[in-house]
Amino acid sequence: MKIREFLFTAFYSGYSPVAPGTMGALVAMVIYIIENLVFSNIDPVKLNIFNFIFLLIILYPSIRLADSAEKFYKTKDPQQVVIDEVLGYWTGILFIPFSFSYAVIAFILFRFFDITKPFPIRYFESLPGGLGIIMDDIIAGIYTLACMHIIIYFFNQYSIILP
Repeated sequence: MKIREFLFTAFYSGYSPVAPGTMGALVAMVIYIIENLVFSNIDPVKLNIFNFIFLLIILYPSIRLADSAEKFYKTKDPQQVVIDEVLGYWTGILFIPFSFSYAVIAFILFRFFDITKPFPIRYFESLPGGLGIIMDDIIAGIYTLACMHIIIYFFNQYSIILP
């Protein structure tokens, strides 16, 4: 169970006494930044395709992990489980050109959508077990992704360059 706990708490960041969901999303952002720095010599399109395929591959196992977390903590959607924030954030940065600024903007947008839960995110949260835990954050990530593409379009339109 220790390996599963390590994974569904995103390297134990879910045990943060303050804002465990934010800490989980922060872990996701740090991994994203490190990945882009380490693999900066790889074609960004290929890296984005890899990230998309990786996200699809780990989606079902993550739902199963979230199921086991509910049994482990004996509660619905335990706050220590932040693997959903990791997947949600990664959804929000799919096919986004890498920059530190975009990583931070996506982080802020994702946390906004994850916390406020605009329609239909709350509906997905009510789904049973791990499916509900994961899917509301995937939808928040999709909202983030849409906003990121709009922001990038306007930044490009008005020649705003961010680091």
